[in-house]
Amino acid sequence: MAAAARASDEPPHIPVLLRPLLRAIAPVRGVWLDGTFGAGGYTRALLEAGAEKVIAIDRDPAVFEMAASWAGAYGDRLELVRGTFSRLDDCGHDLDGVVLDLGVSSMQLDQAERGFSFMADGPLDMRMSQEGPSAEDIVNEADEADLANILFHYGEERASRRIARNIVRARAEGRITSTLQLAEIVEKSLPRQKPGQSHPATRSFQALRIAVNDEYGELAEGLEAAERALKPGGQLAVVTFHSIEDRMVKRFFAEKSRTGGGSRHAPEEVHVPEFEIKTRKAIGPDDRELAENPRSRSARLRVAVRTEAPATPVDRKAIGMPQLGRKGR
Repeated sequence: MAAAARASDEPPHIPVLLRPLLRAIAPVRGVWLDGTFGAGGYTRALLEAGAEKVIAIDRDPAVFEMAASWAGAYGDRLELVRGTFSRLDDCGHDLDGVVLDLGVSSMQLDQAERGFSFMADGPLDMRMSQEGPSAEDIVNEADEADLANILFHYGEERASRRIARNIVRARAEGRITSTLQLAEIVEKSLPRQKPGQSHPATRSFQALRIAVNDEYGELAEGLEAAERALKPGGQLAVVTFHSIEDRMVKRFFAEKSRTGGGSRHAPEEVHVPEFEIKTRKAIGPDDRELAENPRSRSARLRVAVRTEAPATPVDRKAIGMPQLGRKGR
C-alpha cells in the first residue's frame, strides 16, 4: 500500500539521519506526528515504513504548496497542519511517535529571498512563518546590549560585543536591509578567516535566526508538548544541528528519565521517570551519509520512549536553555 501511495517526484533535499532514525524507531506502527514537515522527507519515510497515519506540522506556509504535487497520493493517511510544534498536542493525543528535525531546512537556506543564508544576497528576513518581526527589525532596532546577548547566547559568538557595536555604527549611516550587508559587517569585525574555518558570519546568522523564530523556546515547549501527546510506549525522536539544541534535548531526556528520591528539602518525594532513553549516545552521520550530504556533519539523533508517568513541566535552566539576561562578551 505504501509503495502505491508513493509519488513520483522526490523531496528536493536529502532528509538527514533518515536511515538511523528508521532503524532506531522500528517497527513503525500507528499514528505519528512530524513536527517539522519541511520538504516532507521524514513524513514520507514514516508512511512508507508502516505508519497508519502521519500528522505533519510546519509553520512555513510555503512547504505545503511545495507538497501539493504528491501529498494527495496518501489520502487520509496524511494530515497537513500549519502551526508550530510547540503546540503539537493540540493536533494529536495518544500518539505512537513524534519526530522533530530542528533548525532551518536546506531548501530554506537555498532560497535567497528567505534571508537565511549569508552566501547569497537577499532581504534580511529569516522568518520561518513569514509573519512577525524579521531579522532586519532586530538588527536595526534592538539596542547594542541586546544584540550582543543574542549573538553570544544564541550563536555562541565570542566577538558578540564587537559585532554588535559595529552593527550599531553601520545602521547609524543607513538601515541594514540585506544578508550580504550584514555578513560584510560581521566579517570585518573578526580576524581574517583561516583555511577550513566556517564563514565568519555563521554564528551571527544562526543567532539571529534563532531569535527571530524563538527556536529555543519552541524546542523546550515542543519537548513538553510531545511528552503530553505520546501514549505509553510512544517514541520521541529529535534531530539537532548544533551543540545548544543537542544539550537541551540530552538534558531533557536525562531529567525525564531519572529515578530515585527528591532533594534534601523533600527527600520523601520519589521521581517516576516520564521517559526511558533508547539511544544512550547521540547518533551522528556515517561515512555514507557524509558523502551524500555534507550538511549532515553536525546532525545528532536522540530517541526516548514514553512511560506511563504523568507529564510534568521541565525547568528551562535545568535543560540548559540559554537565558538572555546575562551580558554577551
